[in-house]
Amino acid sequence: MTTADVHSGTYAKRRGELEVYFDRTAVDGWKKLVTDEKVSRIRQTVREGRDRMRATLLSCLPDDLSGWRVLDAGCGSGVASFELARRGADVLGIDLSEQMVGFARDRLAEIERKEPVAGTARFVAGDMLSADHGRFDAVFAMDSLIHYRTDDAVAAIAALGQRTERAMVFTIAPRTPMLAAMHAIGQMFPRSDRSPGIEPVRPDRLSGMLEARDDMAGWRMGRTTRISSGFYISQAMEVRR
Repeated sequence: MTTADVHSGTYAKRRGELEVYFDRTAVDGWKKLVTDEKVSRIRQTVREGRDRMRATLLSCLPDDLSGWRVLDAGCGSGVASFELARRGADVLGIDLSEQMVGFARDRLAEIERKEPVAGTARFVAGDMLSADHGRFDAVFAMDSLIHYRTDDAVAAIAALGQRTERAMVFTIAPRTPMLAAMHAIGQMFPRSDRSPGIEPVRPDRLSGMLEARDDMAGWRMGRTTRISSGFYISQAMEVRR
């Protein structure tokens, strides 16, 4: 499946829903998660879970990324991009939300005023799968695939893999009874108040689908780690050349 195939049908529909949600509805809430601002107990568990997951994904990449070009796919507020740049990488952070990209740029400017950064970080609003972004040594995609159906997530990973030289680290929403219950509760809210649904995925099924693809020849599945923190449940996965 090509990048153009990924952009059709259900992927494009969900991408549009996410753009509206994160740019217009949820941007203030997501900004609070990456600051020291006091949040509700539920949001605190999400903040802690995301911090642990970010550290887990970063641990899959070398401490010295000098000379690496890295895509932070679904960069949000840019927290991971900053750490990748500190390690020496030239980072391109992509997010659907113009507001989150602007927030990331402002935070980067604050960081660079306080400390030298070995690499670089640049933030752009757009589609993480666009071939216009060029080639990368690594892809970092934290919680940016969890809203897509398994077929679409697999196709997106494969499309990114065609332009990646060394490693891809990403997360999925693992299919668990708790996550299924949370998803069902979310469907009880009025449609206008709902966030785009998370799509639970069986990690072994996703791995098998990736390994079966001709365009993933030469890639091998690596480590996988599940992070659970209150209302945050996510599964780290990696694939390597």
